[in-house]
Order: sequence, then C-alpha cells, then structure tokens
Amino acid sequence: MNAKHFILFGLFAVFLLLMPVTRSVADDLLPPQQAIHTASTQLQAKLQDKSFTKDFSKITEYVQEVIYPHTDFDRIAALVLGKLWKSATNDERERFKKEFQTLLVRTYSRAFVEFKEWTVRFLPLEMETDAAKVIVKTQVLQPGIQPIAVDYRMALHNGEWKAYDIMIEGVSLVTNYRTTFSTEVQTKGSLNAVIDGLAKRNAEALAAKSTNHS
Repeated sequence: MNAKHFILFGLFAVFLLLMPVTRSVADDLLPPQQAIHTASTQLQAKLQDKSFTKDFSKITEYVQEVIYPHTDFDRIAALVLGKLWKSATNDERERFKKEFQTLLVRTYSRAFVEFKEWTVRFLPLEMETDAAKVIVKTQVLQPGIQPIAVDYRMALHNGEWKAYDIMIEGVSLVTNYRTTFSTEVQTKGSLNAVIDGLAKRNAEALAAKSTNHS
C-alpha cells in the first residue's frame, strides 16, 4: 500500500469500529474484540441521525467521547515520537499528545461522515487467559472490492483493553506517523516547531469545518 492510500485508510481506521456486528456474533467476542464492538455500537447509532452528521463540532466531540476509553493515546504518542519522546521535555510531550490526539479525532470525524456502506468481520482470536497484549484481526468488507485486512494492536491497561496501533494490510499507523514526524523534525529543526505547525493545522482545519457546517 503506498503512502497516499495508507493515509486515506489509516487515518479513518478507528472508524471501522462503527461497522455493525450482529448480536449473536458480538456475544462470542473476547474482551479485546468487545472493546472495539462497544465503540462500534455507539458510533453506528449516531450515523442514523442525519442532522448530527452535518454538525462537525458535535461529531468531533462525540467521537472523542466514544473512542477515548478504548484508545491508549498516551502510548500512541510515545510510540509515534519514538526516540524523540525520550529527549522531549514534559511540556513538549503534553503538547504533542494534545495536538496529535486532536489530529486523529478530527480526521476520524471526517471519515465518520464520508465513509459508509462498510461492514467488518472479526477473525478468530486465540489468547491466553493472562494475556496483556493481543492483535485483534478484522476484515473490512465492501461490495465489489477485496476484503481489507485491518488489525488492532491492543493492550490491557488498568483492567481495560485499549488500542495502541492499527495496521492496514500489514502497514502500521504508528510507524507511518513516526516516519512523518521524524522527517518534519529534521526539516523544521525542532520538535517544538513541528508541534506548533501541527497546532496551527488543527486550528485551521477545525475552523474551516465549523465555517462549512455553520
């Protein structure tokens, strides 16, 4: 999968959570799969409200509320920065986590509105009773195209299963972003400059969306 296609699929990957799963199937899901299914049920219900999907500010707020309990944004931020995380100040870490989370939520929110008519199939999951990490494998189905493999890396955190990476056809979202931000730091000269740029893009994107939906 090339970079452009990864961005298109990877950035809305969490929204594959919103695909419906029948109750009989859901009853057979293991706890890590159920975490994904819980978010899917909430998001799918909101898709039925056409007035809601026209208000981008409400969408982003709701998406944040739904996916936050099932996503380990702290771990994702640290993994995305990689070596840069170790040398970053506490302020840089907090600012990056905030802006990166905003980037993901607003991008997922856009996908929440734009991508429809998908269904998801959970593949069998074998895990030890004391497992702390698993990969939840799914296939995204759409009429007329081959199934797309979407796998969620999940870890047990304070008794709850949370996603910390998503792989689209074997390509990691975390690795993709790590390469992107590493290159930006080299180009702009500092992590602070990259965070400032990310904050500016976030503000401009959210302002534009608010204007378009006002």
